[in-house]
Amino acid sequence: MAMSVNTNSGAMIALQSLSKTNRTMEAVQLRITTGLRVNGPKDDAATFAIAQNMRGDIAGMGALRTTLGLGQSTVNVAIDAGMAISNLLIEMKAKSVQASQAGLDSDSYSALQNEFISLRAQLTTIAETAEFNGKNLITAGATDLEVLSTIEGSTITVAAQSLDPTTLLIHTATLATANSASQARLILDTAITSVANSLASLGSVSKRVDIQAAFTGKLMDIMKQGVGNLVDADLAEESANLQAIQIKQQLGVQALAIANSSPQSILALFQ
Repeated sequence: MAMSVNTNSGAMIALQSLSKTNRTMEAVQLRITTGLRVNGPKDDAATFAIAQNMRGDIAGMGALRTTLGLGQSTVNVAIDAGMAISNLLIEMKAKSVQASQAGLDSDSYSALQNEFISLRAQLTTIAETAEFNGKNLITAGATDLEVLSTIEGSTITVAAQSLDPTTLLIHTATLATANSASQARLILDTAITSVANSLASLGSVSKRVDIQAAFTGKLMDIMKQGVGNLVDADLAEESANLQAIQIKQQLGVQALAIANSSPQSILALFQ
């Protein structure tokens, strides 16, 4: 083979090998830095596309969990308020039973009536303020709540349960006399049953929302694990690769140095 100082084939080969090793080193360092085996479409186009689609689904489920959480809170506020209303109705019934006793003096009827009215006013306050995120499920004229349950758009319908005095038909009840108190007791019995049924309805749908929220959380975890299996780097393997590539890099530098020194042997021919 001809010897030349202008063209050093050995140096060019050594440089190409060293450049390849350096590129491999950069790729390994990137995987170690990010913890990802697939950082972009250049690394593995098909896997990257699948992972991106799954990440989109995970992001959608994250937003879905927020929506379900809002639905849970709205229903829970309605349930707590409904239980408070139920307890007030029971107290009002007790007052009506007490007032049903014939022969009470006017002061006793007046005192019982004032307590009865106070309890009813508190019931109204609870019904009107049982609101979360601008939604009230138990006030007069309340509308149903649609809770998004899947990223495809399915919803869980929470039926409104109006628990105000007018809807419960206790707004005109009075304890002015034993007879009116007896009538009030009958109305309150019906109202207590109605509120109990409403609470049962709210409790049933609340459990459904809770189950869907828990399932969504588990599904998110599974999908995150799936994305990790696709794109995460095996850091133990990458660490071993890094050690081997560093040795190759050092050897490449030495090989290039040797190749670059070869033309110096030509000087011996002219001595």
